[in-house]
Amino acid sequence: MESPVPVEISLCSHGHLWDFLAVTGDEQLNVSVEATEHDPLRSPTEKKGKEHTEERYAGNVEGKIQNLGEAMGKAGSKVLREASVDGVQAQPTPAAAAPSAAVKFEGLTKTGGMKMKWSQLGLVFFLVLSLVMTGCFFWQYQLPKVLPDEGMDHNAKSEMMCPRFPEPLLLEHPIPNLKEALEKVDVLLRQTVSSISLPALSAIVVLNDTVLWTGNFGKRNVSDPLSGPPNEYTIYRIASLSKIFPTLMLYRLWEDGKIGSLDDPLEKYVDNFTIKNPLGKTRDSELKYVTDGLIFLDSGEVQIRSSSVTLRRMASQLSGLPRRLRATNLLWKGKTQSAINLLQDDVLVADPGTKCHYSNLAFSLLAHVMAERVAGVDYQRWISDNILDRLGMEDTGFDITPGLQTQMAVGVYSNGKPAPLYDLGWYRPSGQMFSTAADLAKLAMMLLGAYHRKLLEPDSLKIMLTPLFRCDKDYFANRTGTPWEVNELMGYEMLRKDGDLDGYSATFSLVPRLKLGLVVLMAGSRSQNQDVVTKAYNHIIPAIEKAFREAKKVFFAPPNPDPYVGFFTYRNITFYEIKVGLDGVLIMQQFGPQIEELIPEKYRTIKLNFLVDRVFRVVFEQEYPCVLRVGSASVSLEAQDGQLFNFYTFDKQGLSPGFDAPGLNTYNVVRIAHRPSFPS
Repeated sequence: MESPVPVEISLCSHGHLWDFLAVTGDEQLNVSVEATEHDPLRSPTEKKGKEHTEERYAGNVEGKIQNLGEAMGKAGSKVLREASVDGVQAQPTPAAAAPSAAVKFEGLTKTGGMKMKWSQLGLVFFLVLSLVMTGCFFWQYQLPKVLPDEGMDHNAKSEMMCPRFPEPLLLEHPIPNLKEALEKVDVLLRQTVSSISLPALSAIVVLNDTVLWTGNFGKRNVSDPLSGPPNEYTIYRIASLSKIFPTLMLYRLWEDGKIGSLDDPLEKYVDNFTIKNPLGKTRDSELKYVTDGLIFLDSGEVQIRSSSVTLRRMASQLSGLPRRLRATNLLWKGKTQSAINLLQDDVLVADPGTKCHYSNLAFSLLAHVMAERVAGVDYQRWISDNILDRLGMEDTGFDITPGLQTQMAVGVYSNGKPAPLYDLGWYRPSGQMFSTAADLAKLAMMLLGAYHRKLLEPDSLKIMLTPLFRCDKDYFANRTGTPWEVNELMGYEMLRKDGDLDGYSATFSLVPRLKLGLVVLMAGSRSQNQDVVTKAYNHIIPAIEKAFREAKKVFFAPPNPDPYVGFFTYRNITFYEIKVGLDGVLIMQQFGPQIEELIPEKYRTIKLNFLVDRVFRVVFEQEYPCVLRVGSASVSLEAQDGQLFNFYTFDKQGLSPGFDAPGLNTYNVVRIAHRPSFPS
């Protein structure tokens, strides 16, 4: 039997897409249906129904810069394919064979009448179905079709080029397209300012260790006719950006050895900390331990459950602790021991480490415990001495004095009324701080590993800027980190911390792979209709990428290139020649049977950038296809870019006998005496 020919007919009905697939030679009809489917800190993107006075967080939001990274993306896109065949109509199958003789209506029995009635209904049904199918066929025939050749040409044109993520390089300014992008950011933020709801805004863009652009809009005090515009030294309350500082304290104490592990449980530092965890999945008989089974405290040995409230979870919204202490608000003036006592009969809202849940309590408790029980000093004093003074953040702090208010942008509610400058008391670590765009630019540079005043080691920065956990869809960020909300933007991880406190809004954000940062400080309420931070990055990121791709790459030559020059082979399958360029940098070119004919020379030629001690890094000097098609096979050039070649110790002749490429799982690429000849 011949294979049936499918004919697809699409009908639009009540907002649904119905795909009817008629199959010849079968009386069944397969149908597929796709349906169109007083606590002053709060998050603006959380679901409605939260208290108006809770803290708002728009939930978007280092690693060492990698030259090869996988493009970040989300699965879930759908492709609808039309399977209709032009010029072919589906013929309805008759319900019954035509009668061989005329049928007289007179004298029909009751049974015969019923048969005739059903036959008539069947004929009517198939007549209607035929009309509908024919109409839909002609409707679908009018739709634009993609011819096979056109599809192939489109695929060829849309070939992915690499590197997907350009390496951050030193740029020579001015750069016209970058200047144009920053002018668009200027217009975007200028239009955001409102004399009533958002009278003052200051923003700053940093790239590596450079301030690319600053913007200051509106009036510092809208109620004062003589007030001038803000500047990068104007002070704003930064609300939950304050949570960055307990996190820095955690990493610094860890580096100093005062905290044994980022994943230490809180009860290691608080003897009587207890809280009910009904959602914990481990029973008492399944206790797991830390540090070879035991944690040693002055009071003795303590067994630790696998679902502990740990320090890192507290700094990344994964602790399961409630948003705040019960029977308190964010103006509570209690003590840390009182907070611990209140928690003894409280309950975790999630099993620690299993769900993103926003908690001001977690950050405040973490800060006070580290300061009082580990560092032995007041939290604010520790932050000032070890972070603010060290980074030169002279206009950042906690206490809003009358003298300080003269330097501040005046915060207002959305109706234009001035907002009070109240004190958050015990919750100060979660949202009390003030700062300036200039000071936060220094913080951004430090976190990007580019500031001349170092606070954390590179490995610590890498850990701090690495996302920890993928959140549920009902959370306001895709992933969480310490203390970031992390979302993907144009293939890059954007780490972000937002803060909103009566009269003020702020955003601190980083794109570590590009060494890029953006700070936006606002006196007033952020717009609920648009995310100006994401829109600003949509202008900046393509311009930065283009600038990096067009920037001249800097290569380093080995002290003496002679030991590396010559011919090499891998198992007599592939062959390479290494020679010296005009600048002393090594150039490697692949050759061999049919290689010259199949692969363009520019994709067979790479530069070897000298790093240290006979180690080189593979660099493609120009843009290249991520996957190179070679006949029916394909070669991933992307996998080769950035790989390390480790050359062997020199022999008696002063030559390296070969090299390894461990990242490609390639070993024993050996030197050969001369260029081999190949039969034609």
